[in-house]
Amino acid sequence: MAVAQGPSQKHILTETFDADADLSTKQFYFVKMTTNPREIGVCSAATDRPIGILQNKPDAAGKGAEVMVIGRSKVNSDAALNEGDAIGPSADGQAIAKAQTTAGDTTEYVGGTVIAASGAAGEMAEAGIQCAVPHFIQV
Repeated sequence: MAVAQGPSQKHILTETFDADADLSTKQFYFVKMTTNPREIGVCSAATDRPIGILQNKPDAAGKGAEVMVIGRSKVNSDAALNEGDAIGPSADGQAIAKAQTTAGDTTEYVGGTVIAASGAAGEMAEAGIQCAVPHFIQV
């Protein structure tokens, strides 16, 4: 399925994987690699290492899942997000702000930075995504 590229999306690196389940309600969520070759599923913990943002709506296991690994994308917010927030996956795969701590957090990954804010949970924000080599939260 082709993904429309508009002003809020700029694809630099997009890969096609197999969906591990019906992901038709998870467009613009963080996704991760599963233990099966070239298969992705929605991030299900704040500590999951994201591979990117799901760009389409595969409606069954094995269907093609377009994943933005690097670029500019819409993201589905877990809570209000502000411009400049570092983001990563929440426990349900939505984008959530990842706060820096003085000791540094080595359990949660940052996969992007908010470019256009969202006002509440379930709203769309826009973010620069960099999940080729996601990093831990550090000061």
